[in-house]
Amino acid sequence: MRRLRSRPSAVLSAGVLAVLVLLALAAPLLTALAGQDPYAYHDELVDSARGGVPIGSFGGVSADHWLGVEPGTGRDLFARLLYGARISLLVAVGATLVQLAIGVAVGLAAGLGNRFTDQLLSRVTDVMTALPMLVLGIALTAVVPADFPRPLLLILIIGVLGWGGASRIVRAQTLTLKRLDFVAAARLGGNGPWRVARRELLPSLAAPVITYAAILLPANIVVEASLSFLGVGVKPPTPSWGQMLSNAQTWFRADPLYVLLPAGLLLVTVLAFTVLGDAVRTALDPREASRLRVGTRKEDS
Repeated sequence: MRRLRSRPSAVLSAGVLAVLVLLALAAPLLTALAGQDPYAYHDELVDSARGGVPIGSFGGVSADHWLGVEPGTGRDLFARLLYGARISLLVAVGATLVQLAIGVAVGLAAGLGNRFTDQLLSRVTDVMTALPMLVLGIALTAVVPADFPRPLLLILIIGVLGWGGASRIVRAQTLTLKRLDFVAAARLGGNGPWRVARRELLPSLAAPVITYAAILLPANIVVEASLSFLGVGVKPPTPSWGQMLSNAQTWFRADPLYVLLPAGLLLVTVLAFTVLGDAVRTALDPREASRLRVGTRKEDS
């Protein structure tokens, strides 16, 4: 935490993410304060003669609708952006947890198992890494019944198809750690392989796993937005940033704000997660931190 606090970019990105998370969690309260509902249609706020373009400047911005309204439906854009943030963050965090759970379990089993187990699990990991996630995601979402909760479905699809990278990292770290003295001492003490994994290896794997999780989160946000953009993610009327971008394709000339707001929020969220992930990687890597200190002393001298 001291290393993270010493990096202004990490503090700024963490602050941006904290604000986004708080806004998403407080979405019902904030929309109630604004007196709006993300699902309520307001036909009187769009010009039917022009195909549904919002009435007024900047997409219908007013005292009642702080960011304007959605073209064609008149739904409040502020409320839909907040509820869309809940979907994007929920799917990204849930999918990341599933990926890490499967990846850590498979990586540990491969690293601690015999040669046959290692080869078998490594080949399975290679296959999962090579699978095209978007193509399979589109196929799976098309055959699943429509009444199945879409956020849960996206979490399962992204999580089950995307654990290959975590498994490779954990396997490589496990193969390195199990040759060290403290692991050998634990084995000589009569501990079984899974007790060694739980008490000796998992604490040492925390740093690379947390670093990789910080990289996975923005990638999963992009995958969810891509699936929703392609029309196979979250189904209307549930809002999602990717779904809003998909609908905005036909309105970008008449109402540019309808495109810029979800796209800007998506960009800021992914950028903040990426910057924070890089800062976490540096903070958890003693060699990187040492190089930074040496470089700083040289510059000061």
